[in-house]
Amino acid sequence: MRKSIAAAALGALLLTGCAGAPLTTREKGTLLGGAVGAGGGALVGSTVGAPGAGAAIGGVLGAGTGYVIGNQLQNQQYRHRYYDDY
Repeated sequence: MRKSIAAAALGALLLTGCAGAPLTTREKGTLLGGAVGAGGGALVGSTVGAPGAGAAIGGVLGAGTGYVIGNQLQNQQYRHRYYDDY
């Protein structure tokens, strides 16, 4: 029962995430950071017997780091466009 609910929620999340405009640099950074963090966290967590907890913690930390980097890159793009117009 739990697996089918989780699968349905994941499917809905994926479909919702695909709707709308293309991803911004900030959103790409957040997604990439979360994926890399979750993978790294799962590897580290598996060495201590808790890959799920490691993936969750790594995913959150990776998404936060990816957001910060993506936000910085997007702000540079906006500044570059703004100052090139003048």
